Amino acid sequence: MTQIPTDDPTIQLDQFLKIMNLVATGGQAKMVIQGGFVEVNGETETRRKRKLRHGDLVSFEGTTLQVEFDE
Repeated sequence: MTQIPTDDPTIQLDQFLKIMNLVATGGQAKMVIQGGFVEVNGETETRRKRKLRHGDLVSFEGTTLQVEFDE
């Protein structure tokens, strides 16, 4: 599991997808999110600015990752 270094206890969904290398660009992140291909905590999420918090589960193309922040 990769931890995200940040001072903010949230991260936007599109940024998370890029940081975790699930997509190559912000444009690709926008397309897959708005296209309904990404789930957050088991539910389809179409808002790319959705704030993720510690413990959230993000699923895309058969990969599920849990959001974790460095302390």
